[in-house]
Amino acid sequence: MNGRLLILTAPLALSLLSAPAANAATPKHEFEGTFKRWRAGATAITYQPELVPQGARATVTTEKTEGGVRVELLATGLIPGRAYGAHVHTSPCGKDPAAAGPHYQHRLDPAAGPGRPSVDPAYANPRNEVWLDFTADRNGVGRSVSAQDWMFDLKRAPWSLVLHAEHTHSGPGEAGTAGARLACLTRDALPTFGERAGR
Repeated sequence: MNGRLLILTAPLALSLLSAPAANAATPKHEFEGTFKRWRAGATAITYQPELVPQGARATVTTEKTEGGVRVELLATGLIPGRAYGAHVHTSPCGKDPAAAGPHYQHRLDPAAGPGRPSVDPAYANPRNEVWLDFTADRNGVGRSVSAQDWMFDLKRAPWSLVLHAEHTHSGPGEAGTAGARLACLTRDALPTFGERAGR
Protein backbone atom coordinates (compact mmCIF):
# COMPACT_ATOMS: atom_id res chain seq x y z
CA MET A 1 0.00 0.00 0.00
CA ASN A 2 1.31 3.43 -0.84
CA GLY A 3 1.62 5.80 2.08
CA ARG A 4 -1.13 6.96 4.35
CA LEU A 5 -4.82 7.24 3.97
CA LEU A 6 -7.91 9.35 3.99
CA ILE A 7 -11.59 9.32 3.98
CA LEU A 8 -14.74 10.20 2.24
CA THR A 9 -17.78 12.36 2.93
CA ALA A 10 -20.80 14.28 1.61
CA PRO A 11 -22.37 17.64 0.89
CA LEU A 12 -22.63 20.61 3.19
CA ALA A 13 -22.33 22.56 6.35
CA LEU A 14 -22.03 21.01 9.76
CA SER A 15 -19.69 22.45 12.34
CA LEU A 16 -16.55 20.75 13.57
CA LEU A 17 -17.35 18.77 16.68
CA SER A 18 -15.42 19.42 19.84
CA ALA A 19 -13.25 16.59 21.15
CA PRO A 20 -15.53 13.84 22.47
CA ALA A 21 -15.58 12.98 26.14
CA ALA A 22 -13.70 9.87 27.14
CA ASN A 23 -16.93 7.87 27.38
CA ALA A 24 -18.47 9.29 24.18
CA ALA A 25 -18.49 7.49 20.85
CA THR A 26 -15.84 8.60 18.36
CA PRO A 27 -17.45 10.45 15.41
CA LYS A 28 -17.54 8.02 12.50
CA HIS A 29 -19.16 7.74 9.08
CA GLU A 30 -19.52 4.71 6.81
CA PHE A 31 -20.78 4.20 3.28
CA GLU A 32 -20.77 1.11 1.11
CA GLY A 33 -21.95 -0.29 -2.20
CA THR A 34 -22.11 -3.31 -4.48
CA PHE A 35 -20.49 -2.71 -7.87
CA LYS A 36 -22.61 -3.13 -10.99
CA ARG A 37 -22.49 -1.79 -14.51
CA TRP A 38 -23.56 1.82 -14.86
CA ARG A 39 -27.27 2.62 -14.79
CA ALA A 40 -29.13 5.81 -13.93
CA GLY A 41 -28.86 6.57 -10.24
CA ALA A 42 -26.00 4.14 -9.67
CA THR A 43 -23.72 4.84 -6.71
CA ALA A 44 -21.33 1.87 -7.13
CA ILE A 45 -20.17 1.38 -10.72
CA THR A 46 -17.72 -1.05 -12.30
CA TYR A 47 -16.25 0.16 -15.58
CA GLN A 48 -14.18 -3.00 -16.16
CA PRO A 49 -16.08 -6.02 -14.77
CA GLU A 50 -13.22 -8.34 -15.68
CA LEU A 51 -11.11 -6.56 -13.02
CA VAL A 52 -13.81 -5.38 -10.59
CA PRO A 53 -16.54 -8.01 -11.02
CA GLN A 54 -20.21 -7.19 -10.68
CA GLY A 55 -21.14 -8.11 -7.12
CA ALA A 56 -17.82 -6.96 -5.65
CA ARG A 57 -18.34 -4.68 -2.65
CA ALA A 58 -16.55 -1.79 -0.98
CA THR A 59 -17.03 -0.14 2.41
CA VAL A 60 -15.35 3.14 3.37
CA THR A 61 -15.24 4.17 7.02
CA THR A 62 -14.14 7.66 8.07
CA GLU A 63 -13.35 8.33 11.69
CA LYS A 64 -12.41 11.52 13.47
CA THR A 65 -9.09 11.31 15.30
CA GLU A 66 -7.16 13.68 17.53
CA GLY A 67 -6.53 16.56 15.13
CA GLY A 68 -7.30 14.66 11.95
CA VAL A 69 -9.11 11.84 10.22
CA ARG A 70 -8.67 8.11 9.66
CA VAL A 71 -10.06 6.38 6.58
CA GLU A 72 -10.44 2.63 6.15
CA LEU A 73 -11.33 0.74 2.98
CA LEU A 74 -12.61 -2.83 2.89
CA ALA A 75 -13.19 -4.38 -0.55
CA THR A 76 -14.45 -7.90 -1.30
CA GLY A 77 -15.15 -9.99 -4.40
CA LEU A 78 -12.08 -8.78 -6.31
CA ILE A 79 -9.45 -10.65 -8.34
CA PRO A 80 -7.21 -12.64 -5.95
CA GLY A 81 -3.61 -11.45 -5.90
CA ARG A 82 -4.29 -8.33 -7.97
CA ALA A 83 -2.90 -4.92 -7.05
CA TYR A 84 -5.34 -2.01 -7.02
CA GLY A 85 -4.88 1.71 -6.56
CA ALA A 86 -7.54 3.59 -4.62
CA HIS A 87 -8.10 7.29 -3.95
CA VAL A 88 -10.70 9.72 -2.70
CA HIS A 89 -11.96 11.93 -5.57
CA THR A 90 -13.72 15.29 -5.70
CA SER A 91 -16.93 14.51 -7.62
CA PRO A 92 -19.67 11.86 -7.77
CA CYS A 93 -19.32 8.80 -9.99
CA GLY A 94 -20.88 8.85 -13.44
CA LYS A 95 -21.25 6.89 -16.66
CA ASP A 96 -17.85 8.22 -17.76
CA PRO A 97 -15.02 7.20 -15.38
CA ALA A 98 -13.66 10.75 -15.62
CA ALA A 99 -16.83 12.12 -13.96
CA ALA A 100 -15.33 11.57 -10.50
CA GLY A 101 -12.86 14.38 -11.15
CA PRO A 102 -9.34 14.64 -9.69
CA HIS A 103 -8.07 13.47 -6.32
CA TYR A 104 -9.18 15.38 -3.24
CA GLN A 105 -6.20 17.44 -1.99
CA HIS A 106 -5.80 19.10 1.39
CA ARG A 107 -3.52 21.73 -0.15
CA LEU A 108 -4.57 22.40 -3.72
CA ASP A 109 -1.93 22.21 -6.46
CA PRO A 110 -2.04 25.66 -8.16
CA ALA A 111 -0.72 24.16 -11.40
CA ALA A 112 -3.59 21.67 -11.71
CA GLY A 113 -6.94 22.34 -13.34
CA PRO A 114 -9.45 20.96 -15.86
CA GLY A 115 -7.55 18.55 -18.10
CA ARG A 116 -4.37 19.05 -16.03
CA PRO A 117 -4.28 16.59 -13.12
CA SER A 118 -1.84 17.21 -10.31
CA VAL A 119 1.36 15.19 -10.88
CA ASP A 120 3.68 17.26 -8.68
CA PRO A 121 4.95 15.11 -5.76
CA ALA A 122 4.74 18.19 -3.53
CA TYR A 123 0.94 17.94 -3.81
CA ALA A 124 0.19 14.48 -5.24
CA ASN A 125 1.38 12.42 -2.30
CA PRO A 126 -0.21 10.25 0.42
CA ARG A 127 0.11 13.03 3.03
CA ASN A 128 -1.88 15.55 0.99
CA GLU A 129 -4.29 13.15 -0.75
CA VAL A 130 -6.06 9.98 0.33
CA TRP A 131 -4.27 6.94 -1.08
CA LEU A 132 -5.78 3.54 -0.21
CA ASP A 133 -3.82 1.13 -2.39
CA PHE A 134 -4.01 -2.60 -1.62
CA THR A 135 -3.43 -6.06 -3.07
CA ALA A 136 -6.38 -8.45 -2.88
CA ASP A 137 -5.68 -11.62 -0.93
CA ARG A 138 -6.37 -15.15 -2.15
CA ASN A 139 -10.05 -14.65 -1.28
CA GLY A 140 -10.32 -11.42 -3.27
CA VAL A 141 -10.42 -9.27 -0.13
CA GLY A 142 -8.47 -6.02 0.17
CA ARG A 143 -8.02 -3.73 3.17
CA SER A 144 -6.32 -0.37 3.50
CA VAL A 145 -6.10 2.26 6.23
CA SER A 146 -4.72 5.78 6.20
CA ALA A 147 -4.54 8.52 8.79
CA GLN A 148 -4.09 12.26 8.20
CA ASP A 149 -3.35 15.12 10.59
CA TRP A 150 -6.01 17.25 8.84
CA MET A 151 -9.74 16.93 8.17
CA PHE A 152 -11.80 17.42 5.05
CA ASP A 153 -12.91 20.91 4.17
CA LEU A 154 -16.70 20.66 4.32
CA LYS A 155 -17.05 23.43 1.72
CA ARG A 156 -15.43 21.17 -0.88
CA ALA A 157 -15.85 17.75 0.69
CA PRO A 158 -14.88 14.75 -1.46
CA TRP A 159 -17.57 12.77 -3.22
CA SER A 160 -16.23 9.37 -4.25
CA LEU A 161 -13.77 6.53 -3.95
CA VAL A 162 -12.17 5.32 -7.18
CA LEU A 163 -10.43 1.95 -7.68
CA HIS A 164 -7.58 2.05 -10.20
CA ALA A 165 -5.70 -0.56 -12.23
CA GLU A 166 -2.28 -0.04 -10.55
CA HIS A 167 -0.69 0.96 -7.30
CA THR A 168 -0.11 4.72 -7.19
CA HIS A 169 3.05 6.21 -8.69
CA SER A 170 4.99 8.86 -6.81
CA GLY A 171 7.72 10.18 -9.15
CA PRO A 172 7.85 13.65 -10.73
CA GLY A 173 5.45 13.99 -13.65
CA GLU A 174 3.53 10.82 -12.70
CA ALA A 175 2.82 11.32 -9.00
CA GLY A 176 -0.73 10.31 -8.11
CA THR A 177 -1.35 8.36 -11.31
CA ALA A 178 -2.50 4.76 -10.96
CA GLY A 179 -3.70 3.60 -14.36
CA ALA A 180 -7.25 3.20 -15.58
CA ARG A 181 -10.29 3.90 -13.40
CA LEU A 182 -11.85 0.50 -12.84
CA ALA A 183 -14.72 1.28 -10.47
CA CYS A 184 -16.25 4.12 -8.47
CA LEU A 185 -18.27 4.39 -5.25
CA THR A 186 -20.19 7.62 -4.47
CA ARG A 187 -20.59 8.60 -0.82
CA ASP A 188 -24.00 9.21 0.66
CA ALA A 189 -24.09 11.74 3.51
CA LEU A 190 -21.51 14.11 4.97
CA PRO A 191 -20.13 13.26 8.41
CA THR A 192 -20.71 15.75 11.16
CA PHE A 193 -17.01 16.53 11.47
CA GLY A 194 -14.57 18.41 9.28
CA GLU A 195 -13.15 21.85 8.60
CA ARG A 196 -15.35 24.72 7.43
CA ALA A 197 -12.58 27.02 6.18
CA GLY A 198 -11.57 26.71 2.53
CA ARG A 199 -7.91 26.08 1.70
